[in-house]
Order: sequence, then C-alpha cells, then structure tokens
Amino acid sequence: MEASISLLGSTKPRLSSLVPSSNVLHRRDFPLPALKLKQVSVLPRILHQKRLIRAQCSDGFKPEKDDGFVLEDVPHLTKFLPDLPSYPNPLKESQAYAIVKRTFVSSEDVVAQNIVVQKGSKRGVHFRRAGPRERVYFRSDEVKACIVTCGGLCPGINTVIREIVCGLNNMYGVNNILGIQGGYRGFYSKNTMTLTPKVVNDIHKRGGTVLQTSRGGHDTAKIVDNIQDRGINQVYIIGGDGTQKGAEKIYQEVERRGLQVAVSGIPKTIDNDIAVIDKSFGFDTAVEEAQRAINAAHVEVESVENGVGIVKLMGRYSGFIAMIATLANRDVDCCLIPESPFFLEGKGGLFEFIEQRLKENRHMVIVIAEGAGQDYVAQSMHASETKDASGNRLLLDVGLWLTQQIKDHFTNVREMMINMKYIDPTYMIRAIPSNASDNVYCTLLAQSAVHGAMAGYSGFTVGPVNSRHAYIPISRVTEMTNTVKLTDRMWARLLASTNQPSFLTGEGALQNVIDMETQEKIDNMKISSI
Repeated sequence: MEASISLLGSTKPRLSSLVPSSNVLHRRDFPLPALKLKQVSVLPRILHQKRLIRAQCSDGFKPEKDDGFVLEDVPHLTKFLPDLPSYPNPLKESQAYAIVKRTFVSSEDVVAQNIVVQKGSKRGVHFRRAGPRERVYFRSDEVKACIVTCGGLCPGINTVIREIVCGLNNMYGVNNILGIQGGYRGFYSKNTMTLTPKVVNDIHKRGGTVLQTSRGGHDTAKIVDNIQDRGINQVYIIGGDGTQKGAEKIYQEVERRGLQVAVSGIPKTIDNDIAVIDKSFGFDTAVEEAQRAINAAHVEVESVENGVGIVKLMGRYSGFIAMIATLANRDVDCCLIPESPFFLEGKGGLFEFIEQRLKENRHMVIVIAEGAGQDYVAQSMHASETKDASGNRLLLDVGLWLTQQIKDHFTNVREMMINMKYIDPTYMIRAIPSNASDNVYCTLLAQSAVHGAMAGYSGFTVGPVNSRHAYIPISRVTEMTNTVKLTDRMWARLLASTNQPSFLTGEGALQNVIDMETQEKIDNMKISSI
C-alpha cells in the first residue's frame, strides 16, 4: 500500500492561520479535503519526560464524518513573513527532470506514519511529503547557504555534505555555499570554507567530516548573530538529538527576529535512535562493518579451549546495531542491549548460560551494546555519573567490566580454564566511509533538505517514514528516543536465533517491561482517539 496519499476533493477550504505558536498545522495554504473539519486543537502529553504535541484537524464546524486525519506540519517562512514573494522552480528548466512524469510534489501529498491499519481505523498522523515544489521562496542568485556538522562521527556525513552542495548547485544554480568548521561553536569562533562541487567531488570516499565537528558550543544568540552578519539565508545542520534541539532553537530565534532564513536539520546518529524515521544514515554501514569484528571474535574463540569472545558495539540508549548485527551474523550466542536488563549470577543468569554453552560448543561469542548494564557496572565500580559536552552520560566500559567478571567467576569460583577475547571496534566503525546503500540514502536526505529549504520550509528535519521521505517538525524527532521494543517480534527473532535467556525473570523485570510498553500504547491510543 502506498504510504503517500493525496487528499481528494475539488472544493477545498484552506487553512490560513491556525495555532500561531505551535509547529503543528502552521499558517500555510494547505488544501484540505472538501469534508468540513473542526478547528485545530492541540493536545500535549508527557512521554519519557519529554513533551509530545499532537494536532487534530478540527474546527467549530461539526464534521459529517471524523476520519481522524492528523497533519503534523512543518513551519513555513510565510508564517512570519506573509508578504514573501515566490518564484518558479528552476527545475522546470532542468534537462535532467524533463523526462520526469511528475516533477513537483503536490501540496496535498502527505505521508502516513502508520500504514498497518484495521477496518474502521482512524487515518492517524501524517507528515508533508518531501520533494521539489512548483514555487520556491529564494532566488538562486540570492541564496547564501551554510552547512555545519556536530556531534560524533558517523559513516555518510561527507556524502550528505557533498549532496547538499551538488544539489544546491546542480538543481537550483546556487553558487554561494559555506562550510562552518568545528560544529556549532564554529559559527562564532572558527573559520569557514567555501564549498563548491569541485571541492566536495570525492569527499564521499572518505570517513569523518571535512568540516570537522565538536560537541556542545551551542549559543543561540551568537549563532544567529553570525548568520545575520554573514547574510546567510539557508542553514543545513547535520547532527543527532542534541544537535537537532539546537537547530530548533536557531529556528525559533530566526523567527523571533523575522529573518528570511530557512533552517533544515538532517538527523545523524549511528545508533539509529532517532524517533519517527525508519532509520538513520550510517546504520547499515555500521552493521556491515560490525560483522568483521564479530567474525574475528568467532575465529579467535573457536581456535582455543573454552574461548569466550566479547564484542562491544555502539548503542548508548538503543541496542539496534547490536541486535541487527547479531541477527545478520548467526555466530553470536548472546546479545546484551540497554533495553534488556540482565544479571550474572543465579538460575537463568549469564554465568549459567555461558557455562552451558561452553559445555555444548567449547566456545561462545557475546555481543554487547555500550549502554547495556550501565547501572550494574556503576554499582560494581562505585562510579558517579558524569556527562560530556553534549549532555550525554559518559558511559563506563561495560565490555572490559564484563570480560573481567566472567574471567574472575570461572577462574576463581568454577575453577575452569577460560580464554577471554575482547574486541572494541567502535572507532573503526565510526570512521569508515558509508557503503553503497547509505550513499544512496544520504543523497535522498540531502536533496530532500535542499528542496524543502528552497520551498520556504524551516524548522524541519527530513527522513523516510514508511519508505517515503517526509518533512518532520524537529520537535517530533527530539521528543523521545527510538529504542528496541522487547515485546516486538524482532527481539523475539533474536532470542530464537541465539537461544539465549531473556533475563526477564528476576525481580519483576518482565512485568516492568510490559508495564512500560503497555502504558506507552495506552497513551498512543488516547491520542489517536481524540
């Protein structure tokens, strides 16, 4: 079923000024169905201690039929610059797009967040479909764009930079593009570099970021002052959760000052923990590269007696890399992730499972995400919580800790000879160039961001929702973290593949997980039923 839908109807009432302080259903000429709709109401709720906003199409009119259609719209520059002129899109004259049957995305095209429905279900939440619009709000010769990268490294950053530059230049004829060096603080304390298609021609073959990066350093007033002083009117921000929160603050300050500046976010996290979107760029590359480390561990432990290999992979709060890498490899005996508590001693514990597997196979491989068991490690090491410049909790090395715990238990308690092998490929994975799949994905993200900025949208991020690229309010991707659901089928597939214990039998752990996920589903049902 197509996740992209058009709203039908020949006579279309238009939404002109609704919820001026919200990012949902902003003042834009969005044609609505002929069906009469009620006035917009905004319903806030708290989920994982973050604010989630929903808007439902409603008005003082009583609808003939309430189909539950919800549009979570992104801001447009005409929200605070109502007299902003528009121009024909240069793609009309593009030779490359001449053969495209439908060059421009209709204002009625939206992408459904949920495509698995039942008879009688509400239509639910939708986002604007990404892509070029027939009218743009910037003249190509007046565009002065800048690109900044923030946070940790991830495969594909250079590809996104390259495709933003090439997209602006090749599709829209923009020649004035700056690279902000050194993350957010680069706006006010570092030099810039001029970016042209020639400069970025082969950077996608390299890992890292040619613009350099840093954590923290966000000072909204200083950044917007610099944007204003330099005459920048398009800002492309590549970064994770904290970076996108900073991007939203920049947009809000730009709006407060009434500047014609489009702010576009491109979500970046190797952990795949960005909410709403299908996956983040660099994830496929990370899973593929992780196979090398797992294979190496398997070779090592298979070549010695009672070999136990531990491979630590990325995953601060979400265990997606560890889970998918384990499923892809098939040589892993146990996978430990932040979402699933585990314990070492006693019946059903990790020590018991290791001993059982060693008796059966004489070796085993454990994959552990870096954020797994952090409370356990902290209690054992009597460590206090500290944070990095981005506000993220600094993680203790659970891999080294677990290696020592296993060694001590089997050597001193069980009096068994054991050969431990520990591999941490984290920086090797982060630093490599993106693979073919991620290169294509990065291209689509970059081009979608360029189309959105040129069309006058701002305060938005881009990403695939059910395989259709969409414009999403920044607040929606930062309000919560995408995590592995232990009650979903994917985790069950992993347990079936490894035959490991679930570790959810001790101290009410199973009930805690079910209660938490059930409450989240109840909250979602409440929202969709209003």
